[in-house]
Amino acid sequence: MEKLKIYVKSILIPVIVGGIVGIMISKFIDYDSLIKPYLAPPSILFPIMWTILYILMGVSYAILKNQSLIDSEIKWIYYLQLFVNAMWSIIFFVWKWRFFAFLWIILLDILVIIMIMKFYKKNKASGLFQIPYLLWTLFASYLNLSIYLLNK
Repeated sequence: MEKLKIYVKSILIPVIVGGIVGIMISKFIDYDSLIKPYLAPPSILFPIMWTILYILMGVSYAILKNQSLIDSEIKWIYYLQLFVNAMWSIIFFVWKWRFFAFLWIILLDILVIIMIMKFYKKNKASGLFQIPYLLWTLFASYLNLSIYLLNK
């Protein structure tokens, strides 16, 4: 039962953070009115993808926590990348600082890569669960830069 609690808590933290940010930025989202690159997905895809990614993020962290593999470095990188992730939406949608948002998401990409490497060293599955997150943030980096260039 304790392991289940760890999974639930670990999944709920990123999902709740993402949900709060989603609510905070909802009236500022102008994605549909922007000129977008050819590969830009429809706006409906974003909440679906982020929910899946937040769940995977939580599962990945819970795997380490259940095996007592969380140390201060793992905890620090995990919560730092979650903070940087949350702030990107505010920078991009609320403040509309598109170029700064691009620089910020590059920071997120780097943090996710570091997190994957650290998680993978502790538990391979935990690291691999983060690969979709990295792929999505890299794709989001492309979208961010393209939107900046097409809409300046």
